[in-house]
Amino acid sequence: MEMRAPVPPFTEETATQKVRMAEDTWNTRDPERVSLAYTIDSSWRNRHEFLSGREAIVQFLQRKWAKELDYRLIKELWAFHGSRIAVRFAYEWHDDSSNWFRSYGNENWEFDEQGLMRRRIASINDLPIKETDRKYHWPLGRRPENNPSLSDLGL
Repeated sequence: MEMRAPVPPFTEETATQKVRMAEDTWNTRDPERVSLAYTIDSSWRNRHEFLSGREAIVQFLQRKWAKELDYRLIKELWAFHGSRIAVRFAYEWHDDSSNWFRSYGNENWEFDEQGLMRRRIASINDLPIKETDRKYHWPLGRRPENNPSLSDLGL
């Protein structure tokens, strides 16, 4: 049986840890690795798309990161209770024409007893920005510990 600590019920400390783990994994931009945090039959709503299962998640993320280049993400805990966590996030990316965007959103997560996410509901809005308005400048990959949070950046 797969396990992905921390597991529910969450405390503020373990929910915060779970959020940072998700942020770090998504910042790898590795669809296979990201998919391992979800149950085999995980259910997603991402914007207007509805997905079911890890293979659909991998295919979705491959499409996403082929379009959203130089993707950098920050997530922040909003609320938690039992096996559920709510987060807010913002990420920056550009398309193949060098048009930059900051995408803002909220996610609701529900976990199984092994700490795998069985449901993810994401609402996301894209804001075109100038490259000079970017706030995320760390090298691709994990956000450094000393990098400001969403709240610190006023996002």
